[in-house]
Amino acid sequence: MKSIGVGAGTLSLSCASPDTASPAKKPNIIFILADDLGYGDLGCYGQTVIRTPNIDRLAAEGMRFTDHYAGSTVCAPSRCCLMTGLHTGHAYVRGNALVPLRPEDTTIAEILKQAGYTTGLVGKWGLGENDSSGIPNRKGFDYFFGYLSQVHAHNYYPEFLWRNQEKVPLRNEVRRPETGYAREKGGAATKRIDYSHDLCTAESMDFISRNSGTGEKPFFLYAAYTAPHANNEAEGVLGVHGMEVPDYGEYADKDWPEPQKGHAAMISRLDRDIGALMDKLQALGIDDNTLVIFSSDNGPHKEGGADPEFFGSGGPLKGIKRDLYEGGIRVPMIARWPGNIAPGTVSSHVSSFWDFLPTAAEIAGVQPPAGIDGISYAPELLGESQTGHEFLYWEFHEGRESKQAVRMGNWKYVRTRLSQPGELYDLAVDIGETDNIAADHPDIVRKIETYIETARTESEHWGLRPS
Repeated sequence: MKSIGVGAGTLSLSCASPDTASPAKKPNIIFILADDLGYGDLGCYGQTVIRTPNIDRLAAEGMRFTDHYAGSTVCAPSRCCLMTGLHTGHAYVRGNALVPLRPEDTTIAEILKQAGYTTGLVGKWGLGENDSSGIPNRKGFDYFFGYLSQVHAHNYYPEFLWRNQEKVPLRNEVRRPETGYAREKGGAATKRIDYSHDLCTAESMDFISRNSGTGEKPFFLYAAYTAPHANNEAEGVLGVHGMEVPDYGEYADKDWPEPQKGHAAMISRLDRDIGALMDKLQALGIDDNTLVIFSSDNGPHKEGGADPEFFGSGGPLKGIKRDLYEGGIRVPMIARWPGNIAPGTVSSHVSSFWDFLPTAAEIAGVQPPAGIDGISYAPELLGESQTGHEFLYWEFHEGRESKQAVRMGNWKYVRTRLSQPGELYDLAVDIGETDNIAADHPDIVRKIETYIETARTESEHWGLRPS
């Protein structure tokens, strides 16, 4: 191992030759994000029915995190936390609404461009509609292919996708809802030819190939897949379930409800394509110089006919998407970087989406913005001394009242309604959050609630809403 100065500190990276005095080449960085994939949906996290051999291989060859958290319990705010290094008490986008990132909101893509990276996004964005200040090409991405709108992204057979700021027409024909929030961009296809997930895989492969030359310019690819999110509009428009996939593959003959076949097939298709991506890195000879991180934007959904209990998608955790219990926000996270991350390691380091920006910045050798909430987990990846969070904080604004949650060490505090007392759980002995022990630990509750008073800034779009 050789140490090189990066950012404000020193990071140890493996070099091709132990005798060389030159710094290690900056690694390529690929962040693969699944959509609504539960903590228990992968074999390496305990799934026994749905097959995920390629993602399981990532874990066997890298580091699997047991205590990693999404930015939020729904799509847009979670992705905002990932991109900006801020939790939902400080992030500009704190809910699923048409609120774009502003010019002053700094993303990891902008940071990595400063470090000389070529940056690409393939898949679902959700942080700025067309012509807004928040489109990917105005937030640091050199190349973009996929969906701008998260509602548009419900449909796996859309009429078009975006390439940078141009529409790419597809051969599908779509019927839209006559009323409601999805009538402009949502819908379901009556003619299904071009499956967006497959197109995004091909685009990811092409981006890697275009940027894998022998030069010194590394790349950052944010591969934001939509699987296994449901098409929420399919049932209302066509009367069919929303787990859209070209075929059920190995699950076609199972004696299961159709949506569960689709759910399993979507996850296995995602796994297949991650395997193909890893094969591409090896074929291009850049496998050893590429950090690959895999995660999910929130917990499992109960939409489009899917039943999170059917496969135990939440594993041992309580709650699903839109909950601030563990099942809504604790997600799989796997990191693989041959020669730097020890294979087969399991980390209980408590980390979050807002930690990715400072992590990637440290690895790239640039400073993160001042005032972010994240802490780099690069030392943890490399087996070195790791600083931890005293608190993790979430707020969520759908439903009758806003919700808040905090993790402090092994303590988990959840306020499901602002007008109700908070609940307290000891995750060390109660990962399923079954025993509310707030009454037994008033000092812990008081400390967390004192922190909550300073954990957020006011938001013009997402104020705390009591009943």
